[in-house]
Amino acid sequence: MKSDAEPIPASTDQPRVLVVDHNRTNLAVMTRRITEAGYRVTAAESGANAIAELHRKPVDLVLAELYMPHIDGAELTSAIRSQAPWRDLPVMLITGKSAPSGAVRAYEAGADDVILKPFHFEVLIARIARRLARVRSIHVLREDNAALDARIVTRAIELGEMRERWLTAETERQRLAALVERDQA
Repeated sequence: MKSDAEPIPASTDQPRVLVVDHNRTNLAVMTRRITEAGYRVTAAESGANAIAELHRKPVDLVLAELYMPHIDGAELTSAIRSQAPWRDLPVMLITGKSAPSGAVRAYEAGADDVILKPFHFEVLIARIARRLARVRSIHVLREDNAALDARIVTRAIELGEMRERWLTAETERQRLAALVERDQA
């Protein structure tokens, strides 16, 4: 079944989602459904494999199971947040347990969202799209800020140069005024 959420156009600019789940059936279903929604998907069966995938190729979002053996979703999130290149990478965790302690631990580790099972795939796809749109907006804002900073630096340099020219001209004006005054005396 196709998602009601706006699918992402098929292109090389499709966002890449890293899906992490130790359950192969869940991983296959998530991979298929997210791919059908128009995303490129990389799958990993463990937190360790997810970290290896992050080193292998960049992703735009991580969607992982919270409770996994060895490295769980919260530990994976902490590992992601500890690395400068991935610090702002969106991380969404999925859990089948309704106890708040897991979600609290996930948020404390830096997760952007915790999704409780069962969920509707349409809602999951919409949440992924919203999270990626927010990341794009932040990226554009950072680029705009960098451009503005560059303009400020350029203007500061121009003002410094204009001040030097003014000081030179003022010094010359005073010298000429002194010459005129001396000639008139």
